[in-house]
Amino acid sequence: MSKGDSPLKQFEIKPIIELDLFGYDVSFTNSALWMLITTILILGFFSLPFLKSRKTNSVEDLYPSRIQVAAELGFNFITSLIQDTVGKEGKKFFPLVFSLFMFILFGNLLGMIPYSFTFTSHVIVTFALALGVFIFVTVLGFVKHGIKFFGFFIIPGLPWYMLPLLIPIEIISYLSRPISLSVRLFANMLAGHTLLKVFAGFVSALGILGILPLVFIVALTGLEILIAFLQAYVFAILTCLYINDALHLH
Repeated sequence: MSKGDSPLKQFEIKPIIELDLFGYDVSFTNSALWMLITTILILGFFSLPFLKSRKTNSVEDLYPSRIQVAAELGFNFITSLIQDTVGKEGKKFFPLVFSLFMFILFGNLLGMIPYSFTFTSHVIVTFALALGVFIFVTVLGFVKHGIKFFGFFIIPGLPWYMLPLLIPIEIISYLSRPISLSVRLFANMLAGHTLLKVFAGFVSALGILGILPLVFIVALTGLEILIAFLQAYVFAILTCLYINDALHLH
């Protein structure tokens, strides 16, 4: 396989508009472009149906459109997720969890379009999201509990002589949250898209015999769409669980 046909070539970040600011490369890249497209599509998807319904007064327009139903399902899904994991106190964090879920979901799904770019397949992007969540819940914990937040690293009912051993383990586990949260998302998207590219190469190389890998690609594409939703869900529910830990400790 030539370098140009490498399955990893699809993940290359390429500058579209080259910019230099005080010696730093701040070029507008294909990754930034697809993040912008994702943001615009999300805003349009959740804004246009409701704006249209406000401007019309006919009886037929009182019935929600399919897009509006899908948007309401998204709202209700995240509302239920927060309610089940955090409780009533978590309602104020709905914008954060909802934004993260939709940004990751749309980014994952748009990455399935041929010749697009999957920015969630880059660990720098997923780590930035995970680090933001980590910093937010840590600050939230200290604002809520003050110095008592350190009690999160002490397991209730644990014998005192076990504390020197388990407290460092709890601290390391807590500090590793942004790493595990980011790697889980980026690794799944990277592996899935790489596998699709590899089997696509088999289809073109085998000619008429490529029907078998083609069937496998169709099945794998369906699986990747499911994984796209699942990874956004996992990121959102772990964010909710981290918020719940910050609010209620153990």
